[in-house]
Amino acid sequence: MSLLDPSFAPESRVWIYQSNRPFSEAEEQELAAELKEFTRQWVSHNQRLKAAGTILYHRFIALMVDENQVGAGGCSIDRSVAFLKQVQAKYQVDLFDRMRFAFMDGDSVVSLPREEFAAYFQSGKISGDTQVLDPLVRTKQDFEQGFVKPLRLSWHQRMV
Repeated sequence: MSLLDPSFAPESRVWIYQSNRPFSEAEEQELAAELKEFTRQWVSHNQRLKAAGTILYHRFIALMVDENQVGAGGCSIDRSVAFLKQVQAKYQVDLFDRMRFAFMDGDSVVSLPREEFAAYFQSGKISGDTQVLDPLVRTKQDFEQGFVKPLRLSWHQRMV
């Protein structure tokens, strides 16, 4: 199920976690099945959430909940974080480093620590026109309109 699934409302909540490295094809296949199973069983106050999960650009794990059906409460969000910590341990990746910034380099995604990202900007390796990926989008509509956007139009601009 994609984040662009039309059956999810535009205001559906989105959480995106960036891996510090790309997933291999085999890892991605296995992880996709785990995401499908997690979202199938994900509940809030004993009610099943209308949820989806996917892997984007071999590096981002995205979860989405259509809260028009059932709202995601604190305990259900805690369950998703616990699931992602299990993924992190199993695949030996870091999914919770918010000081890594990702940008497009052709068809590939490059992910750098904040300091290196800023150095790339200062040296001209990236510019205000470089397409950055924003894991802080909060809704399906935000995702569709701005997950990938020019650095000059992103909060990333403040970091360089």
